[in-house]
Amino acid sequence: MTLIVSPLSHVERLIAERRPSHLVSLLDPDWMIDTPAGIAPGRHLKIAVHDIHLAFPGMTAPDAALVDALVEFGAGWDGAAPMLIHCHAGISRSTASAFVLACARNPRADEALIARRLRAAAPNAFPNRLIVALADRRLGRGGRMVAAIEAMGQADFGVEGEPFELAARHPVKGVR
Repeated sequence: MTLIVSPLSHVERLIAERRPSHLVSLLDPDWMIDTPAGIAPGRHLKIAVHDIHLAFPGMTAPDAALVDALVEFGAGWDGAAPMLIHCHAGISRSTASAFVLACARNPRADEALIARRLRAAAPNAFPNRLIVALADRRLGRGGRMVAAIEAMGQADFGVEGEPFELAARHPVKGVR
C-alpha cells in the first residue's frame, strides 16, 4: 500500500511508470486538470482548492467537505496499486492529503510516527495546516495530527518538491 506524492510536473511520467489505480488532484480552481490517460475517471478525485491556511476573500479554502471527500475516496482504494496524490508544487496540499490518508487508514497508529516518516521522505514537505486541522477533527484525533505536523520542524523550502513515497500502513501505537 503506497501513497506517491508529487508535483503536477511529474504526474504523467509517474502514471506511466508506476501505474497507480487512483489519483488525487488538489489544484487551484483555474488549474484543474482533466483525468490523465491511464486513470479511470471514477478513480480520479479532483479537489479545486487554493493553497491557503485561512479563509481569504475570493479564494477557495480547504473545508470539511474536502476532507470528507478525501477520506471517503481513500476508503475506496484497495491498495493493490499505488495512489498518486499531487498538487501544483508537491509541498503543501498533497503532503497534507497523504498524511490525512495515512492517518485515516491507520486509526490506532501514532500520528507523530507518520509525520516523522513524511519528513524523512520529503524534507521540503510543508503540509497545509488547515487540511490537517480539519482532518484531525474529522478523524477524532484530539489535536494529535496537528501536533505531529508542527513537530516535524521547518521544511527545507524549494520551488517544487520531488516525488516521494509514504507507506499507507503504519504500526499501531506501542506495537512494532
